[in-house]
Amino acid sequence: IVGDTMGKYHPHGDSSIYDALVVMAQDFKKALPLIDGHGNFGTIEGDSQAAMRYTEARLKRVSEEYFLADLDKDVVEFTPNFDETEKEPSVLPVRIPNFLINGSEGIAVGMATSTPPHNLKEVIDAEIAFLSDESLTSRQLMKYIKGPDFPTGGIVINQADLEKIYETGEGKIRVRGRVTTEKLKNGHINLIVTEIPYTMIGAGIGKFCQDVAALSENKLTNDIIDISNQSSKEGIRIVIELKKDTDVENFTNLLYKKTKLEDTFGVNMLAISKGRPETMGLREIIKAHVDFLFELAA
Repeated sequence: IVGDTMGKYHPHGDSSIYDALVVMAQDFKKALPLIDGHGNFGTIEGDSQAAMRYTEARLKRVSEEYFLADLDKDVVEFTPNFDETEKEPSVLPVRIPNFLINGSEGIAVGMATSTPPHNLKEVIDAEIAFLSDESLTSRQLMKYIKGPDFPTGGIVINQADLEKIYETGEGKIRVRGRVTTEKLKNGHINLIVTEIPYTMIGAGIGKFCQDVAALSENKLTNDIIDISNQSSKEGIRIVIELKKDTDVENFTNLLYKKTKLEDTFGVNMLAISKGRPETMGLREIIKAHVDFLFELAA
């Protein structure tokens, strides 16, 4: 896959191609994974993927049916590749607004984009509603798209700011991890982190455990008995064992204040629209995709 891509379409380093393939297969980074990976494709805790010679990959069904269908029927323009030995599509005939569903993060020449992922069903419902009534505003479309839907879960605590963020395409979303408690037979309390902010993916999980331990070392709390990361393929599970008389609410607020269990996701929904980079609101993004679908149909 990497060799074909480098030789025909992307004359850059093999690592950038393989990294893109890996991310498209990681369900903790993408709300809708596009690649079905077999082998070690890394973990949410930042463990790196296996070398490309040890992994296999194929397209997900959604990629075949909603990204590549009708590509052979000249529904999009084909242009010469970098050495003019092959033809490649200038854009894929994508039937769903992937920019909203999977989000987008990256840096280019003097520009950066950061779009949170969203729920597939909500985005499709919003697009169907817009097809029925193109006068719908970003605020009205939020009846269908309530907010971002991060693969790692979490709670958006500044929901009042979402309307302005979706109107302008810019802003900051505050996300908290989700915690539950359970009482042990010895009276101790387990505080369990089951969802984390999207920004904590990778080394941030280990850093969080270190920061919690530092709270005890720096005498900011005397309530911690033990901390263990019991996360697995089933999901995130970070267990903090607390003393019997711990004020759990106060301790949880301490975690939000002193660790990355509450963090900020910066939103800048910058995309290429009609050949130009533009920061777009929710309505503009959905309208651009609807217009694109009509172009394909024509």
